[in-house]
Amino acid sequence: MLSIRNATDTDASLILDFIRRLAEYEREPNAVVATEADLIRDGFSPVPKYRCLIAEWDGAPAGFALFHYNYSTWRGHAGLYLEDLFVRVEMRGKGIGKALLQRLAQIALEENCYGLRWMVLEWNEPALKLYESLGAELLGEWETMLLRGPALAQLASADVHEAVGEPKGGSKK
Repeated sequence: MLSIRNATDTDASLILDFIRRLAEYEREPNAVVATEADLIRDGFSPVPKYRCLIAEWDGAPAGFALFHYNYSTWRGHAGLYLEDLFVRVEMRGKGIGKALLQRLAQIALEENCYGLRWMVLEWNEPALKLYESLGAELLGEWETMLLRGPALAQLASADVHEAVGEPKGGSKK
């Protein structure tokens, strides 16, 4: 029997386990640097930065969905952004992923969100088939950008004139 519940801070180790399993599935097993303390701090503080659903099958952890808000300036509404969705290999084929997505859709409607957005690896055929069967649109014209590490620090500390391409000392008129 499937049940879906909101995660609590006591689920931090389980959430981290799901994140690590997802990273392995996505061929990035060494990419996870998050800790349980990070997950507790950012998900269960007075102003959480994410929310998480836990799926259980007959009381056993089966999968999770970790999500947060995004905002559409064009629509003037918040949406939900699904950061991670994962179902344990041995639990796949039971409709757990679809049930997690259904619960997210319900939350989006309850909270007056414009929609639900996420990314998927282009080689993940099972996920692509599921998402398309649900009516999700593939936004192929958009490319994902990421600024992090030294490049992020460099931009953050750059002289404001340098950042906008002006010579030091301000613009010349």
